[in-house]
Amino acid sequence: MSETPNFSLPLVAAAQAQKHVTVNEALLLLDALASLRLESVVETAPPGSPVDGDRYGVPAGASGAWSGHAGEIAARIGGGWVFRAPALGQVGYVADEARLAVFRPGLGWASAIAASPNGASLSPAVIEEEVALTGPFVDTVAVIPARALVLAVSVRTVTAVTGATSYDCGLAGEPSKFGGSLGAGAGSTNVGVVGPFAVYADTPVRLTANGGDFTGGAVRVAMQVIGFTAPAA
Repeated sequence: MSETPNFSLPLVAAAQAQKHVTVNEALLLLDALASLRLESVVETAPPGSPVDGDRYGVPAGASGAWSGHAGEIAARIGGGWVFRAPALGQVGYVADEARLAVFRPGLGWASAIAASPNGASLSPAVIEEEVALTGPFVDTVAVIPARALVLAVSVRTVTAVTGATSYDCGLAGEPSKFGGSLGAGAGSTNVGVVGPFAVYADTPVRLTANGGDFTGGAVRVAMQVIGFTAPAA
């Protein structure tokens, strides 16, 4: 055996000269693959100014130095890219999405807490957006995904609301589903726990002004949901 079975770290051979080269290579790979933090798993091109220690999950359609390495981890080591295939079930933190993800060959990095061998999964997610307030109501650009189960929608007033005396958080047709007469002052929060209930189409959250139209302010909206995928094979 010349490599370890899990991370493919090089092993020192008997009577090998310059053993430090192999040992240092193994340490650098271990540093890259253990306690995995991935900058992104959707970027298809290497970053313009990578830093040693950066790691990415390479998606399909990758270009440049990542071409031909879809499904692998690209680790920046010694000023270059080193690639290693993650193992089934390897867990990493995806920094640009602020989530934990589990790797499954052929299916990529999924936020799954439960998954079948053929790709069916159950995955919690938090979808967050800061919304600038104007007019009688504002819909989020981000949406509750189709066929998700909604557990809660929580809000924080980031910048004091002006024009309205309070606001409701809900959906079109159900303006206070996640909370009514919510605080206009900066720092006010609400956790709108519901049902849970299912949505069958991409659905934005709506913030509705009370006592007048919004003329300013900002609210951070967090949609706390569970998503599902069907078997991929």
